[in-house]
Amino acid sequence: MKQKSFIINIVSLAMAASVIICSCKPSIEGPPPPPPPTAAPPDQPATQKVNIFTKSTEGYSCFRIPAIVKTKTGTLLAFAEARKNSCADNGDIDLVVKRSTDNGVTWGKTIKVWDDGTNTCGNPVPIVDQSTGDIILVMSWNRGSDDIGAINNGTGVPRRVYVTRSSDDGVTWATPTNVSATTTKPEWGWISTGPCHGIQLTKGTNAGRLVVPSCFIEANKDATKRKQSAYMIYSDDHGATWQMGNVADPGAFTPNESTVVELSDGKLLLNSRCSGKSFRVSSLSADGGVTWATVQGEYALVDPVSQGSLLGANYNNNYLLFFSNDASTTRVNMSISTSKDNGKTWAKRFVVNTGQSAYSDIAIVSDTLIGITYETGQVNPYELIRFESYSLNYFK
Repeated sequence: MKQKSFIINIVSLAMAASVIICSCKPSIEGPPPPPPPTAAPPDQPATQKVNIFTKSTEGYSCFRIPAIVKTKTGTLLAFAEARKNSCADNGDIDLVVKRSTDNGVTWGKTIKVWDDGTNTCGNPVPIVDQSTGDIILVMSWNRGSDDIGAINNGTGVPRRVYVTRSSDDGVTWATPTNVSATTTKPEWGWISTGPCHGIQLTKGTNAGRLVVPSCFIEANKDATKRKQSAYMIYSDDHGATWQMGNVADPGAFTPNESTVVELSDGKLLLNSRCSGKSFRVSSLSADGGVTWATVQGEYALVDPVSQGSLLGANYNNNYLLFFSNDASTTRVNMSISTSKDNGKTWAKRFVVNTGQSAYSDIAIVSDTLIGITYETGQVNPYELIRFESYSLNYFK
């Protein structure tokens, strides 16, 4: 949703939902990305396929921006923005969650995590603290009457970062706390946390650190002078206090909405979308997300400038990376790509849905299943948020 010259997504405009995306600096592109993948193989049926959130239900116009995590007790928590009056990116938007205690077969009632009146509460980034069992949820907030244009022109109130937590497996949530003073800069207008799950580091001197992929756009009436990039928000005390790392060096690209994963060697891999390009971009950090190498093109990961999600997991004595996105030049072909070499190559791509799709998030559901929650629909990809799970054997 970030860019020097903001672009309005045609589909979203028809729904009164503007999707603003970033622009990239001119660059010499690498090899062209592979062609869009074909349909899912017949030997890989979904073990579950459940619509979690559906438009025009529960008093909301639509639900967008999914995120998912599995708690220490095995409960799946599926988060979303519940958009009250329209599917627009600003306005009266609540942050909600549903719980599943049977690996996604059934889902409980909608739980309201945060309702700030007519203001916008969104961009959920949940992290499960493996040492305390708490679920930490980092979110973005803005005044409901301000859209991204007003915020970045400086005529609106700058976006803010809030944190809440649940100590009872996602049933109840603490009053959100504003942590913007230590996680943003005064000159920034637009702030976006995630959106997708965050991570807790397991290796090296930063083990235990909570890491949240984020991005920003400076506020300036002159759109050509707005600096923008990705960065990390992190906590070394189980979410009690939060800090911000250095801004990623964009190089020839301008990363914005991002996802992050810990690699087998303890480094972090940042993966971001960037408009004007039909592929993802990435960067590496060797210090737990404080500093980043120059952003590079991920030419093998075809992308229509949409959000994506990274996940790392051990399976069959291999450390696998999973990446979900709309693997096409338009918002269709929701897919899960896999890498066995820390993201250097992406050997396999599995198509979840060849039809309309947009944002997504992924989680390991059990010892044998991976789950994905994603936006999809028949007319446009913003009609519902669906959960599906698949056997990990396909990705080994």
